Amino acid sequence: MNILVVGSGGREHALIKALKKNREIETIYALPGNGGMAKDAFCVSIGAKDIENIVKFAVEKAVDFAVVAPDDPLALGAVDALENAGIPSFGPTKAAARIESSKVFAKELMKKYGIPTATYQVFTDPDAAKAYLKTAPLPAVIKADGLALGKGVIIAQTLAEAEAAVSDMMENKVFGDSGSRVVIEEFLEGPEVSVLAFTDGKTVKPMVSSMDHKRALDGDQGLNTGGMGTIAPNPYYTKDVAERCMNEIFLPTVRAMEKEGCPFKGCLYFGLMVTKNGPKVIEYNCRFGDPETQVVLPLLKSDLFTIMRAVRDETLADCPVEFDNGAACCVVMASQGYPQHYEKGFPITLNPDTDEITTYVAGAKLNENGELLTNGGRVLGVTATADSLKAAIEKAYAAVQKTHFENAFYRRDIGQRALNKER
Repeated sequence: MNILVVGSGGREHALIKALKKNREIETIYALPGNGGMAKDAFCVSIGAKDIENIVKFAVEKAVDFAVVAPDDPLALGAVDALENAGIPSFGPTKAAARIESSKVFAKELMKKYGIPTATYQVFTDPDAAKAYLKTAPLPAVIKADGLALGKGVIIAQTLAEAEAAVSDMMENKVFGDSGSRVVIEEFLEGPEVSVLAFTDGKTVKPMVSSMDHKRALDGDQGLNTGGMGTIAPNPYYTKDVAERCMNEIFLPTVRAMEKEGCPFKGCLYFGLMVTKNGPKVIEYNCRFGDPETQVVLPLLKSDLFTIMRAVRDETLADCPVEFDNGAACCVVMASQGYPQHYEKGFPITLNPDTDEITTYVAGAKLNENGELLTNGGRVLGVTATADSLKAAIEKAYAAVQKTHFENAFYRRDIGQRALNKER
């Protein structure tokens, strides 16, 4: 069986490694993939947003199943195009992907169907947005409506910061057309929880919860990034919280999407905050999170490909989705200067994978001599599993010490907040 995975980062590497466990799968193509995936998949230099050539390749190679992982191709309708060409695919349609590609769509969906989230206002005029900010409580959260590589959200502590965020998004177009509309919402307080869930449009089967670490520096300081590391499970996601989320958020969201005529099939990511008034939605993503996938999938006991087919065929209710009772920790090794300016092209020395240690390659390429070189901001995700969170963290950092490239930097406190909570 031939499988195609669209994408090029650590998340896609984690998906490919999990899919490889299924003995039915003979060949996996990664479009475009990266140099570090070359041992696990055939990398083909077709960009993730090049929908026409992705479909053409899938048809030519008689691909049996496609997995579209990143947000951009999903928002552009990659799954629609592949399915129309007769290629069974995992991921939401373009219409369903709006739950991530439009913050306005997501907020209005939650408001209409009573799904708990922050109060908000939508603006298409920068002057009106700035006038509203003069009366809004601080801190204020300003979000670009469209996709912005995970960077289109500003938490403004002062009025000046809030007005600057509106100017950058709406007038200076730092996120292009994604900032044509902005959402200004109340600032929620509480621990954050990420929950990825498989859904076939009717049934919802959540994966193990996780905790992302977005800030670049220790102690949650520095700039926001795509994620500097993550742990699973999240100790703030208690049995009671999980039950409330299923009844108040997960099932109502999937039912709402069906009622709106755009049923969601794929992996639905719930970015949650556990407030004093209960769990609320911060954001939805229409796909596997990165780096959450790198700690969730190593704990998955069931076969990923079997689950993905059940999602596509709408038979998820009959498909087991089971996770290990242990814990996982992923430490992201990034290029010095990320998320701003950084150098590329440094040789990478990888620590060999074991049953409990896996290095997922996110930003790397092979040179003409077959040498692996850095080629991005987030370069590697070093993941360890263990019976306890403490042991998983210790193993991950021990593996990091055996992994090298020039100008590498990483946070040294991944999982510490979770450990403090456990204590």
